[in-house]
Amino acid sequence: MTILHIALWFAAMTLLAFVLMFFDKRAAENGGWRVPERTLLLWAFLGGAIGAKLAQSRFRHKTRKQPFGTLLNLALAINAAQAVLLLIPASRDRVLDVLLDLI
Repeated sequence: MTILHIALWFAAMTLLAFVLMFFDKRAAENGGWRVPERTLLLWAFLGGAIGAKLAQSRFRHKTRKQPFGTLLNLALAINAAQAVLLLIPASRDRVLDVLLDLI
């Protein structure tokens, strides 16, 4: 796993989370099918927390909704920790070893 792979993963998850928040906001305004909060949070925890936070701010969506806001902030903190762990070669190798042991 290279830094490029890590960056591409986080970029893809960020874009996906942003787009999902956009569609959910439009559906909320128009009475359409909503994206479940569980789905929004899943993509945030998988690396898209920055995109979800940007969308939350940009579209003023789910800004007062709790515990969604708290969980989204937690996802952001976990994403930051994931990025640090994966960008430091020694910890990245250890994380990969643990993941491979689980498989």
